[in-house]
Amino acid sequence: MLIAGNWKMYKGAAETAEFCVELKRALADLEGVDVAVCPPFTSLAVAVQVLAGTDIAVAAQNVHWEPEGAFTGEVSAPMLRELGVYGAIVGHSERRQYFGETDEGVAKRARAALDAGLSVIACVGETEAERDAGDTEDVLRRQVSVLEAEDNLVIAYEPVWAIGTGKTATPEIAQEAHAFIKTLLDVPVLYGGSVKPENAADLVGQPAVDGALVGGASLDVESFAAICLSATRS
Repeated sequence: MLIAGNWKMYKGAAETAEFCVELKRALADLEGVDVAVCPPFTSLAVAVQVLAGTDIAVAAQNVHWEPEGAFTGEVSAPMLRELGVYGAIVGHSERRQYFGETDEGVAKRARAALDAGLSVIACVGETEAERDAGDTEDVLRRQVSVLEAEDNLVIAYEPVWAIGTGKTATPEIAQEAHAFIKTLLDVPVLYGGSVKPENAADLVGQPAVDGALVGGASLDVESFAAICLSATRS
């Protein structure tokens, strides 16, 4: 069971340090659940430092497929490894929507990160229009088809219509999508999409759900800790 917090473009270094100190205290007795936080690039180093010696991992929100080169604004897997970062998210729907990332690009990022020794959370999911058109399985099949099963690969199913909208897939919808993804690739699958303390236990309690990728609710220590603790009861 993995609970990962995606902070998106929130929390500079000072706020990250304060959050991580509080999170260490809140999860001091947590057992049976893996936890990761995914701060912005500028806050990774301080998160690694503050969480050193704990079981809370630090992951980046993106990673480039080349180890170095003329790629202005990008960060490579070796750079993340040097910082002490554990893994990276690739293919988040916001990267696909706002920055034109493709399935092929996501596959290249995932491959490079895995080859460099990082763990990867690869995001897949359909838009509301695609779901309404009955295309969910076709979209998931296309997005998953470019990935290869690896010990350090985790998929996050994030229905785009449930991200930042307050809408949440029902536990039954999540179970159905996760079970389908697992017929395509034998890896753990997290649920992402308006996960909150109130619904986390029901979602991660589904047989095919192996944890959660938490967005907005991961920005508050009490909220994120409550989700992590609820996963121990699922």
